[in-house]
Formats: sequence, structure tokens, C-alpha cells
Amino acid sequence: MLTAILVTLLILVISAVAIFVYLRKRSGSGFDGARKGKLNVKSISSVGVAAQTPKVTASSHMPAAHSHSGSAASGDGLRSRFVAIGVLAGAALAALAGKLFTVQVISGSDYQRQAEKNLYTTVSTPAPRGVIYDAEGIALVTNRQVLTVLADADVADNPNVLLRLSSLLGIPYNVVRNRILDLSSGAQSQRVVASDVSLRNIAYINEHVDSFPGVVTQVRTTRSYPHGSLAAHVLGYAGTASSDDLKNVSKGRDIEMGDAVGKAGVESAYDDLLAGDHGQRVLVTNASGVIQEVVSETDPTKGNDLYLTLSARVQHVAEVELAKAVHGSTGKAGSIVVMDVETGGVLAMASYPTYEPETFVGGVSQDIWNQYQTESSRYPMLNRVVSGTYPAASCFKAFTGMAGLTYGFVNRGTTVNCTGVWTGFGKDYPQKCWQSWGHGSVALHQAIVDSCDVYFYEIARSFYRERESIGTDAMQDFIKEFGFGSKTNIELSGESEGRVPTPEWKAEFFKDAPEQAQWLPGDISNMVIGQGYVLVTPVQEARAYASIASGKLMRPHFMREVRNSIGDTVLSEQTEEASKPEVSSENLNAMREALHGVITEEDAVIPIFSGYDWSAAGKTGTAQVSGKNDFAWFSMYAPYDKPRYALSVCIEEGGAGASTAAPVAAKVMDAVMRYEKGKLDDDVLKDMGYDFEAGITDSLYSKKKSKKTKKSSDSKKSGEEA
Repeated sequence: MLTAILVTLLILVISAVAIFVYLRKRSGSGFDGARKGKLNVKSISSVGVAAQTPKVTASSHMPAAHSHSGSAASGDGLRSRFVAIGVLAGAALAALAGKLFTVQVISGSDYQRQAEKNLYTTVSTPAPRGVIYDAEGIALVTNRQVLTVLADADVADNPNVLLRLSSLLGIPYNVVRNRILDLSSGAQSQRVVASDVSLRNIAYINEHVDSFPGVVTQVRTTRSYPHGSLAAHVLGYAGTASSDDLKNVSKGRDIEMGDAVGKAGVESAYDDLLAGDHGQRVLVTNASGVIQEVVSETDPTKGNDLYLTLSARVQHVAEVELAKAVHGSTGKAGSIVVMDVETGGVLAMASYPTYEPETFVGGVSQDIWNQYQTESSRYPMLNRVVSGTYPAASCFKAFTGMAGLTYGFVNRGTTVNCTGVWTGFGKDYPQKCWQSWGHGSVALHQAIVDSCDVYFYEIARSFYRERESIGTDAMQDFIKEFGFGSKTNIELSGESEGRVPTPEWKAEFFKDAPEQAQWLPGDISNMVIGQGYVLVTPVQEARAYASIASGKLMRPHFMREVRNSIGDTVLSEQTEEASKPEVSSENLNAMREALHGVITEEDAVIPIFSGYDWSAAGKTGTAQVSGKNDFAWFSMYAPYDKPRYALSVCIEEGGAGASTAAPVAAKVMDAVMRYEKGKLDDDVLKDMGYDFEAGITDSLYSKKKSKKTKKSSDSKKSGEEA
């Protein structure tokens, strides 16, 4: 543009100089002629006129001279005007010539590129997402081919075609038109009128193309979950990209309107890996944007396949047993998680009640969304393993007990006499043991086996008395070394930190109620048994028990490996040791032996774990929650002599940990041990009483496949979507 301006100015300057020179020359010629007095009249009078000298008188000379002078002046004026007009016309022509030169020669290539850009339009076509497999290669999320009807934008202005589509597909006229007017996939993109259309209707459109101008049919892919609700909270779901998704695109990810993006679970966590590369259609359009021709078309590339550490069969057992425990007790909901002690890989993660991810394919109706957000539904979309926070109850004693050992307040031989009531902070502040008649004289090992509260009240009192020398947060700091009070950084979103209460936390929490903000002795004695203000997540609990088994704190994760579209491994499992708790091997061994004693010595637990060919270490917990029934806990690891897997179960309002949570833990861990030996196939599962192919038939939010009615995306999308 700057070049064109400079060239135009140069031409105008040259034109001005030329005009000036011309006028100067002409002005100079007129002056010289007048000065020399040369007037060639002879040549004029001799042409066709007799050579005759006129008689001139004095009286006739002056008027004649006057007349000649006026005529010359008039002629000079006209000539000047014509010259000015000619100059202006010449300047205009010169400017036009300069502009034409600039457009055609100097900027011609730029204008040509812009013209081609206006002529050709490139439209992206969606790519199939990668498949998600379990550790054994069982497909958990696949792509299902669906027959799709699409239409060009101008079909919205053809009422006849709209009526035919409405009648054929059974979709209201206005809905058809609104879908075609939808710009979310791009101005020149073909608009999806209906998805998952019957073969009969597709055939009719293809056989009557003249009746459906601008309408085409395609085979596209959509997400499919062949095992229904299995691992729903782990897998999550994918949905159409929102405006927020388009604004917050991660590096290396290309998202366009209409694309499917991960919204929850590993679908979201590994969205950039699962997403494929767009295909492209190069179109010729006219000035109105109407497609005239498809110049070229490139097929999209499928996304990478994701292999999880999850075992689909172990997951099935976990979900079945969790559902049975909830329905077989006073329980309202529950969660369970199993992780590899050495690598942190999650083998199973279940949250109940659950949902079917396929419900969200193509959009979910507002009615269903509202139903999932009610107290009566128990919030089935909530992943209680990572987002649910609960009092840790007696499972916490394994860590507060090691805190007492580490600071030297107790040792293996330290005994405490439990009478059922403890008044260590004064007779005005009595605290009870769960066993009202007491446990008698117990040492640390037996205090863990019997879960004696009084023994741990004494540990709390020691920390409180020595707070000036060791710090008011000494116990809390030790507990935090096992991962409590902070996120595990598992891939799933919505993870809670939990809470390990401190004096500073309490002061901030009750800053508007100063009378409750003071840190009291009872706060630490409640904390030592996992009550009071303590909150933990099941995944924190499982990781902490894994750290007792291994002596290190691992980051839990799901990704085992990622393979590209041709089957090459592009990413492999990365184990990550978050930290190593500062606790001696002697103290760890003391706690390990005590936890093993819970399995082999505790009367309520012995029959649950008898009969298995593997040993374990674990702890029961029964959490008290104001206004609700007790929450049942059981946390463990196995095998005891060579730990490989850790597990934690929590049943909300399920009652006692030994009677409700421990049986679930035992059955799931047995499936894990069979899996570890490579002996957990479908036949073995059937022998154990499970039907992997049938799925979970008693889930409140899973649809039974035998009774599942086909709902096309047309009916789901016709209403308001969430």
C-alpha cells in the first residue's frame, strides 16, 4: 500500500513539472514575438486576395488597431483555458495510469492472493477421538458409527426441503430450520440436521436427491460406552465445545466450534491426546457465501488410543460389591479405590450412585441434568473418591499412632488403662471410648487391633503438653507427610484437599465467631482419633496406607500408555514419588504388625478374611457425623508380606466399618489378587458370582441393556440442553 502511494505521488510530481515547463515555454514564446514585432500578414493577405494596398486614413487606423488587440487577448484567454483543461485531464489520466500500474504490476500478486482467499473457503471436518482401553486391552470407550443427515446453510431458506426433512425424520419444522441456521460449526460448514438416523431414511434421501437439494448423508462417529456405567467417574464423557473451551485452548490443541471435547474424567484429562486432527474440505463459494464446488477433501486423523492402569474386571467387582453394600445396609452412597503400592497406578475406582456417560452424548436434556443435581438422587455425578470428604475415624489412628512413636511419647511396650471414659484434660471434660466398658490395660499393638480411643487420647495429651517445645502443629505436620490435607494430584478434576485442622486454620475458619476460634485441648484429642474437624478423601486414605506398606508416597494415576493411530507407543506410564514420610523403619514395622493384627486377631474381622490364600494388613473405622448414621470405613493393603495393592472403602451412613465396609474390601481385594496372578477372566468371574458382560443390573442410574429403549439424539436435542 505504501509503495502504491509513493508511485502515485511520483507520477503527480512528474506531471506537475511537465505542465510547469510547458507553460513556461509557452509564456516565453509569446513575450519574445511581441518584443520583436514580427507579424506575418503577408502570407495571410496573399492567399486568394488581390495584392492591393489599402488606403489607410488617420481616422480609420485607430479603431482597426483597437479591434485587433481585443481579438488577440480573447484568443489567448481561450487557449489558456483549453490548456488548463488539457493539463487537468492529463494529470487525471496520469494518476489513473499510475494506479493501474500499481494494481496490475506492483501489487498484482497481493490482490490475486486476496481474491483467491475470497474464492476458496476451507472448512474443517471433525476427527474421531481415540479409544480408551483398560490395562488388558478391553475397550471401555469406543467410537460408534452413526448415519448423519447434513445440510448446507441455504437449505434454511427452502421451506419445501425443510418440510420434507421434518416429515421424514420426525423432527419439528422449526427445530430442523434452527439446526441449519446454527453457526456453531462455521458459516460454510454443513449443519447436522439429525444423527443416528435409520438406514431406511438415509436410503430414501439418497434415492431422491432432487427432492433434497443441499442435503447430504454421511457416516460419522460418536462416543460409545460398551459397558454402560462401568467406571463412569473415571472415564467421564465428551461433549460439544463451549465458548469457554474455545477461549481456554491448551497448547498444541486445535478446537473449533462443533468439536467434541472431554468434559470430565480421563476424557477431559487426556483430551489433547485423545483428540484427532481435523480433516479439511476446500470449497469454492460465491460472493454470498453459497458453496459452488468442493475442490478437495482431506480425511480427518483419529486421535491417540489411551490405555489405563484400570482393570475392567476388577472395576466390575468393585462396583457390584459397592452397590450391594449400600443397598444391603442403611447406606446412602459409597466409594472404593484400589491402587498399586509401587507405581501409584489405580486399578479400580468406583463411586455410587453412578450414571451412564452415554447419556451425555449429543447433549443431555435439562430434566435429566436437574435430576442429577438433587439431594434425593444422591448426586450420581459426584466422584466421591476424589471429591468426597469425610471424617477419617479410626483409620486415622495408624498415622497418629506413628506420630506418638516418632516423638517418643509411646513405644511398643507403653500401656494405657482404658476404663471406657477418659478425663485427661480434666474431670469437667470427659471423653468416651467407643467401647463404653473399656479395654483394660492395652499397649500400642492391641490399641490398634481393638481401636481403643483412650490410648490415643493419651498421645494427644502428650502433644498438647509439649506444644511449647515441639510446636502446636507437630502432630499435624507429621500426618501431612502421608498426604493428608493436600491434593494427590491425580488426573481427575474436582479433587478436594481434605483438612488437617490446626490452630491457625481454626482461627481463620471462625474469624466471625471469636468465641469458637480458640484452639482447645479437645480439638487435638478429637483429631487423634480421626474426628473433630478432620476431613479426608478415600483416595488420600488409600495412598496413605500404600505409603505405610512401601515407605514412600506415590502419586496415583490412570495413564499406562498412549498409542498413536498406527499403533506405536508415544507415551508410557510415569511413576512419580511425591515424597517419603520421615518415619523410621522400626516404627513403620510396629504399625504394620498392628494392622496385620486387625486382620488376624480382631473378632469381627477374622471371619471376613479367613479362607483366602493371601494375607493383609488393615484398619476398620466408624465415623460419627452429626445428624446422620455412622459412616463405615475400611482401609488395607495386601499381600502383607510383600505389599502390592492398597485399598480404601467408605460407605456413607453404612454403620460399622467391620460389618459393612470390610466385607467389600475383602471381596474386591480377592479379585485383585486373582488379577495379579493372571487368573481373573470372565469364566472365573462367573464362578465368583459376577457376570461381566451383563454389567451392573441393580444400579439406580444404569439402564438395563435388555430393557434399554433406543433414544435418538433427535429427541434429546429437541428440548433445552444443559
